[in-house]
Amino acid sequence: MKRGLHTKLVLIMLLLIISLMTVVGAFLIRGVLGFYTNEFYEQMISFFSMPEFVADLRSAADDPEGPAKIGEILNASRGALGINSDSRNYYILDSEFGNPLLSSDPQEDLILEKSPNILTALAGEEGWESSLTQDYMDVALPISGQNNSYIIYIRDNKQTVADLNMELIQIITEALIIGLVISVLLSFLLSKTMITPIQSLTRAAERVSRGDFTQKIEVQTHDEIGVLTQTFNNMAKQLKDTLDDIENERNKLMTVFLHMTDGVVAFSRDGSIMHHNPAAERMLGISLGDKSVNFDTIFGGFVSMDELLPLKSPEYAEFEHNINGMDLEISMAPISGYGAQGGMLAVIHDVTEQKKSDALRREFVANVSHELRTPITNIRSYAETLADSEDLPPDMVKNFLKVIVNESDRMTKIVQDLLTLSRFDSGKADLHFEKFSFSLSVKNVFDAMLMEAKKSGLEMSLEIGENLPDILGDRSRIEQVLLNIISNAVRYTPEGGRISVRAGREDDTVWMEVADTGIGIPPEDLPRIFDRFYRVDKARSRASGGTGLGLSIAKDIVVRHSGNISVESTVGKGTTMTVKLPIEPPVKQ
Repeated sequence: MKRGLHTKLVLIMLLLIISLMTVVGAFLIRGVLGFYTNEFYEQMISFFSMPEFVADLRSAADDPEGPAKIGEILNASRGALGINSDSRNYYILDSEFGNPLLSSDPQEDLILEKSPNILTALAGEEGWESSLTQDYMDVALPISGQNNSYIIYIRDNKQTVADLNMELIQIITEALIIGLVISVLLSFLLSKTMITPIQSLTRAAERVSRGDFTQKIEVQTHDEIGVLTQTFNNMAKQLKDTLDDIENERNKLMTVFLHMTDGVVAFSRDGSIMHHNPAAERMLGISLGDKSVNFDTIFGGFVSMDELLPLKSPEYAEFEHNINGMDLEISMAPISGYGAQGGMLAVIHDVTEQKKSDALRREFVANVSHELRTPITNIRSYAETLADSEDLPPDMVKNFLKVIVNESDRMTKIVQDLLTLSRFDSGKADLHFEKFSFSLSVKNVFDAMLMEAKKSGLEMSLEIGENLPDILGDRSRIEQVLLNIISNAVRYTPEGGRISVRAGREDDTVWMEVADTGIGIPPEDLPRIFDRFYRVDKARSRASGGTGLGLSIAKDIVVRHSGNISVESTVGKGTTMTVKLPIEPPVKQ
């Protein structure tokens, strides 16, 4: 770039000087020629317009030796007429044929071409015609006496003009050479003044194009180039800030794109994959980086790209499809701004858990309705019987009222359990942590259930390890869990069975194990025994007053204490439930 600009500036200056000197020389040469021509004719006119001079010439023409006499007169005025043998001479011509009779230069050959002015003079008129294109200047004047007539012909071969022009050309050439040297020096100085900041801008632009915004161009002048330099610095800073903002936003969007739970796949118009995130691969169960995978491979089974491309933003299409056992909700919208051809964007949302939750919610509502309907129906039936019958025996009335009270208690228990679960789900169930004796809580619950077990004809035993430490937790909630587990063992163990309660310590945890010889739990029911309202033996559970919420509440309480509750069971042989609690929970709930 440097050589190019220098060369261009030098050539421009050279062409400018050459053009200027050429124009000046042409005007000078033309001016000199015009001046010399005008001077010649003005000089001739001034002499040949003098009456005395013309009268002398006419008198000389009447002399028998007319040409010689006329020559003497002209020689007398030789200096005033500019006659010299080099460039300007006079001739005396006969008036009939225009042949030369006498010349101012004795050495000159008296042979003349008939110029337009001579022809004019032969016709009896004065010949004053002039032309800048001719290589001579001349005048032809007829001189007539009383008897004789001649033609005075003065001719200038412009040698003086040619010599003067040569001098001018030499001066112009010398001036041109000097001007060229000066212009070259000035052009180098000018080009250096202009190119140095341009080179700095060029180098800075190259650095910016490579992503280097660290260097700033020094502003050395306050002219247009200085303003351009300052503008470039401001532009580079603004560009750097803009690129940083774009990169930050890109990183944010890429982070969101890579870690969002919904799958996203962008397709080009021909169906090839342009972008995708890991969630899409996980949901679809295929490698989207494979070049052989395209729109038809993934979604061709239920929709084609040709059906979707006519969509115009903000229109979109929604589908539900089961892929690899997952219920997927797929939304597709056109990408009108991506490239010249556009494409299609697919957003995949996994609604498997949502559908399961909806099913559980519906089942939960149905269970609650069913559980509440039974005691309400019983209460209404017995109450209507009491209201409609006035002569019932007192014992029957007392039994009916007892049933109503029991059903009311059962309904209250259901509502209380539901409120407890609701508070757990919403996180509003505050646990009051304190140090308490785990062994004492186990013994108290055992004692509370011992009478109930004996009534059912069951044998209960208690075994507590030595030196069980105090634990940190909500005592009433923990005892509620222990009571629920032991009461379930009593409820589902037939008469004559045995229930063994054991407690101990293992590392940083304490545990309680309740083993019974009851009816047991089928293997297919084990995964769901902690679900709400789930009962293995529904008829017996309702008969014994169970709500199906006890184990669900127990598990929530244990989990909130960072503990664990597990179950092992064999149908017809019994069930063993184990609760493990940390001595000090890592996180207080």
